Amino acid sequence: MDKLKNKVAIVTGGTSGMGRGIAELFAAEGACVVISGRDEARGNEVVDGIVARGGAAAFVAGDIAEVETNQRLVDTAVQRFGGVQILVPNAGILGIGGVLEAPLEVWKRTIDVNLNAVYYLIKLAAPAMLKGGGGSIVVNGSIAAYKGFPNHPAYCASKGALIPLVRQLALDLAPTIRVNILCPGQVDTPLLWDSAKAFPDPEKAVQAVADRMPLKRLGTPEDIAKAALFLASDDASWITGAALTIDGGIMAGGG
Repeated sequence: MDKLKNKVAIVTGGTSGMGRGIAELFAAEGACVVISGRDEARGNEVVDGIVARGGAAAFVAGDIAEVETNQRLVDTAVQRFGGVQILVPNAGILGIGGVLEAPLEVWKRTIDVNLNAVYYLIKLAAPAMLKGGGGSIVVNGSIAAYKGFPNHPAYCASKGALIPLVRQLALDLAPTIRVNILCPGQVDTPLLWDSAKAFPDPEKAVQAVADRMPLKRLGTPEDIAKAALFLASDDASWITGAALTIDGGIMAGGG
């Protein structure tokens, strides 16, 4: 407990799935958490739950693909909690559609949310982090950076670009800010079930994914949150520019 005591963390996409799991664990470990999302009711629900358990949190409603939303996240962290030491650019969309079928807007929107928004948040928050003595950035990527998925060209491209971005930022922001990336496999979140709707039997499709994994189960938001906590905390004080695959063994050849 208290691995993040006296830290302030920004978690985008913190109203559900992996982002919510990360925000709740970080708060339980002592961090003041600022989350973003487009659903105000869900955002307030997450904040209320954290506060009820004795934590501190704030919600910023808005589209993370807009520069202004990212600026409001940084401003809220600084004004409400005195600074920012941890960033978790987590928000993402699938952008499903093959190159021949998907409208150009699907490509643009996916790149805006999954890639551009990460850059916006880091660019806007880094000065505040440096002013406060540094910190840690944990980008939430995907194994889609390493392998293709049917009808996901925009998603795979957006996630693939994050790894070289993280490596470059790790150099640029060293030695006071560490920058790393998580690359999860299939995690049991609403996003996964949305993608499964493309199959005649979504439950069967999801179970087939789990069965192909050497560890024989989907990931959970808690699995990802624990990995994010490690990279954000002082336990990882000599780790920067790293990509941590957390996927139940899929990239080891399981499926």
